[in-house]
Amino acid sequence: MNIHQTKIKVRYAETDQMGVVHHANYAQYLEIGRLEWLSALGISYKEMEANGVMLPVVSMSLKYKKPALYDDTLTVSTQLLKAPTASIEFNYEIHNSSGQLLTTAHTKLVFINMKSNLPMRCPHYILDKLHI
Repeated sequence: MNIHQTKIKVRYAETDQMGVVHHANYAQYLEIGRLEWLSALGISYKEMEANGVMLPVVSMSLKYKKPALYDDTLTVSTQLLKAPTASIEFNYEIHNSSGQLLTTAHTKLVFINMKSNLPMRCPHYILDKLHI
């Protein structure tokens, strides 16, 4: 399904003393990938929230294959797994600038109505942009 690639430069503050990216930073890399995926469709997360919809992460799994290093440029490939319902799922691959696969990941997010704080179906304007 729909795939988007985002480039991220590893900053010094994201690494440990050995120049290896700390595992906690990968959640941010995935978030950047998702937000850029939405943006590429013409969907603003800020506008989505202004319309009363939020998308909290309910599950996330990562498999680390090789370390990401300081000053490397990472490519985060974000792929929609299936048509969204009340939830939306993504698979990710993170490669370094040499093309080596460093990390694979999966996230599941749930559409929440901010007024009721209850799950809701994916808004039609998102489905329309996906052409599903």
